[in-house]
Amino acid sequence: MNELRVLSIYEGFFSGGARILHSDVVRGLGGGAQRHAVLSIEGEMHREATRQPMSEDACYRALTAAGVPVSALRPGGGPGASAAFTRRELAATARATAAADVILSLKEQPLALLNQAGLPYRPVVVCLHRSDPENQGPALDALRAAVASGRVRACVCCAESTRAAYVAAGIPAELTHVIPNGVDLLRFRPDADARAAVRASLGIPAAAPVTVFAARYAGMKNVPLFLRAARIFLVRHPDARVLMCGAGMTAVNPELAADLSAAFAGAPGLLRRLSLLGVRHDMEGVYAASDVVALTSSSGEAAPLCLIEGMMCGAVPVATDVGDCADLVAGHGFLTPAEPGPIALAWSRAAAGAADFAPALAAARERFSQTRMIAAYGAVIEQVHRDAARPARPARGGRTRGRGTAPARHPA
Repeated sequence: MNELRVLSIYEGFFSGGARILHSDVVRGLGGGAQRHAVLSIEGEMHREATRQPMSEDACYRALTAAGVPVSALRPGGGPGASAAFTRRELAATARATAAADVILSLKEQPLALLNQAGLPYRPVVVCLHRSDPENQGPALDALRAAVASGRVRACVCCAESTRAAYVAAGIPAELTHVIPNGVDLLRFRPDADARAAVRASLGIPAAAPVTVFAARYAGMKNVPLFLRAARIFLVRHPDARVLMCGAGMTAVNPELAADLSAAFAGAPGLLRRLSLLGVRHDMEGVYAASDVVALTSSSGEAAPLCLIEGMMCGAVPVATDVGDCADLVAGHGFLTPAEPGPIALAWSRAAAGAADFAPALAAARERFSQTRMIAAYGAVIEQVHRDAARPARPARGGRTRGRGTAPARHPA
């Protein structure tokens, strides 16, 4: 039997959970019955006050180290980059898609490229990782157009909240498959040695309560709310530490600097116990060194990777009620209102009760297995390839005919 050729298309390589998960899927499926490649529209991204060249990205390096071919249409996507595609770019896309049997679109943004006239027809699986499709600008319209044309044969949603939001936005329910996020359980696990090493490197006492915030600097993450809660937490616990990781979480980000000044006005000394770590490639150690993994997002989240990775390393999750966070946190940590006082109090309770949560976190490990997630993605890809022999009938009224009536769920 010939290998199934799969091409993933990324908007670009930049720090974020969706790219980490998708790259894990590509690496996990490549080399077996499927042969995977990646095409990035941009070779360099400028986001979250951070220049992010593709060649320096951890996902790019992991993919290429695994033997996955990765190429880019453009050298970079800096400010003022054109949204239009040149003839050369379309010709390169045509060659890449012609060499594939199935195309994976990482989120809906690459569909602006795949919807261009004249490209070879290949069935598309769109991988969706947010719960606010209406806030994705023209990308939602591109998804609707691709569904209506019959090009999109499946939408993989990482959370129930994602599926519900996109169905409400007009995507046919019968196209949707829910595959919950999973992580490498060998990498993300409680590790006493890593905990001690990271704490020592940051000058954190062994018994100090530590809260970690792992996110890119973006409005949906509600960084000002996190910082207001951090101030209360640091005042309440004189030995506590707060860690901030992710793109834009550095002192050179002027927006973050303004947020810090506003949140810690009158108490700048507290900032000595708040560390801006930027993008880290040893997040398993950072999580293991922490007692609490925090999320204060106000919108957009589906099944946040930071909560899953942190929990698997033994950190107690404390999150606002967005996306599937209530389901993720239930029995493992705390769900809070979007208010700094209750959030800081939950951090204190989580840090003090970390040992009490440990059995529940250990029991949840199989639920978040990356192996199951990858296998479920592989099954969807193979099914779409088999079904592609039966031409899709264009959807009318935002719905696709002849595909059954129920959304599929692939439990992980």
